[in-house]
Amino acid sequence: MKQQDSKGVIKQLFVYAKNHKYLTIASWILAAISALLALAPFYYIWAIIREVIEVRPDFSQAVHIKAYGWTAVGMSLLSMLVYIAALMCSHIAAFRVQVNMRVAMMEHIMKLPMGYIESEGSGKIRKIVADSSAATETFLAHSLPDKAVSYVTPVGLIFMLVYFDWRIGLICLIPALLAFLSMGFMMGDKMKKAMAEYQDALGDMTSEAVEYVRGIPVVKTFGQTVFSFKRFKEAIDKYEAWTVGYTTAVRIPMTAFVTLANAVFAALVACAFIFGGEGIANTFIFNILP
Repeated sequence: MKQQDSKGVIKQLFVYAKNHKYLTIASWILAAISALLALAPFYYIWAIIREVIEVRPDFSQAVHIKAYGWTAVGMSLLSMLVYIAALMCSHIAAFRVQVNMRVAMMEHIMKLPMGYIESEGSGKIRKIVADSSAATETFLAHSLPDKAVSYVTPVGLIFMLVYFDWRIGLICLIPALLAFLSMGFMMGDKMKKAMAEYQDALGDMTSEAVEYVRGIPVVKTFGQTVFSFKRFKEAIDKYEAWTVGYTTAVRIPMTAFVTLANAVFAALVACAFIFGGEGIANTFIFNILP
């Protein structure tokens, strides 16, 4: 079966959302605005540092510090409020999609023959209806607004880096780019296939667990163990093997990603050595400190 891209999935989810799809779009816009507002306090912190350094040692001339500080706080609070509004819009739309999907699936299941339900297992069907439809809530209510933030934030950061000092900005981008390259080892077609295997293993284990719970009276009556339920034991072993294998596979890339993502401070130290070898000017100080 051909895998659908995210645009195709969103288009299908909009069918279930109906008029609530406009709330989803509004959540993207609000999340993007929130991301830009969240960057504003860094500018005002930079402005405070600049004013303090420029007037030293007569710090009484730094008369705008209070205004800059309160403006930074106001921008932070405004960013939070806008993001909360974005989440409210996305959650309302996501819950509507979840309800409509469950109604549509139950209407379809009611038309299926009993033989199909028995062959697939009631536990597996129940998981599809409950858990899989609930997964759309996480995708619509959280993942999509966060994705909008992740798109807008780097663009805003690049503009800020160019505005402050493009040389420092480029050096600080090196560990970030290396971190994204490390993340690439945890993504791609191979990892997509692995996640499909994970979903299958989890679905099989859930289905067999339901059948096992239903068979507990038989276990108690005849003194059997879990090993008498061969399919349940095989499903558990399959899930265990996948989990251990996946953890081992992403151990090194994840360690590299976390290390490089937090290596910006090391890049700033390198900037101080590279550009401050012959003396440090005031401009360089208040550009590197924020």
